[in-house]
Amino acid sequence: MHWDFALILIFLGTAVPWLGRRRIRMLMQAPETTRADRLALYASTIVFQWIAAAVVLLRTSAHHILVFQLGMAIPNVSLTLVVSIVLCALIFANQIISLWRLAHRPSETQGMLPQLALKIFPQDAIERLAFLAVVVTVAACEELIYRGFVQRVFEDWSGGFVLAGILGSAALFAIAHLYQGRRGLISTLVVGLLFSAIRAWTGSLIPSLLAHFIADLAAGFLAPLRLRIALKASAESVTDSAPIS
Repeated sequence: MHWDFALILIFLGTAVPWLGRRRIRMLMQAPETTRADRLALYASTIVFQWIAAAVVLLRTSAHHILVFQLGMAIPNVSLTLVVSIVLCALIFANQIISLWRLAHRPSETQGMLPQLALKIFPQDAIERLAFLAVVVTVAACEELIYRGFVQRVFEDWSGGFVLAGILGSAALFAIAHLYQGRRGLISTLVVGLLFSAIRAWTGSLIPSLLAHFIADLAAGFLAPLRLRIALKASAESVTDSAPIS
């Protein structure tokens, strides 16, 4: 067990969720966010993610672990291609269905995640461009860190037990998203298990990386409009049901 790998895992399991919850708490306490607030959030996220990924790459290379051993390879091109297409289609369909349900169930907009989405998702073309950079960063860095590094470490520490790598990776990935609440934690755990299993099956990060990108991009670009529609419907419903004095 390498001491630096252990420190990275401890950081991912403690500091990352704590920092995420602290940041989200501050955002939720604010009445609203400005363009400057959102752009600052995007910039800090990009910097933090790339620094974390760089640390992982530096420490793995110090132990002679190459990037292709972390999943940055395509051992079977046809399998990777087919799995990537199917996984991306499923993830995109899930996002569309979730957004459709949100638009047709206005009461769900009062939850923590929809309210958070309204504060952090892009509102105009400039913000969407910056958010695109965030999506690329998060997809690449988180897949490298959790499905590449973490999964490899747990698998190695268990003596090559693939399931240990899948479970360890999914667990830390879910913990990193504690700020999303219980519902978000469960859904992230399920996604983490799926992505980790596919990483183990294909030997590549490409399918999960592309699906991660599609999921975040669809949410960030489509959710704001759907949320505004749902909020308008909710407000109209409250107005219609108000007693006439």
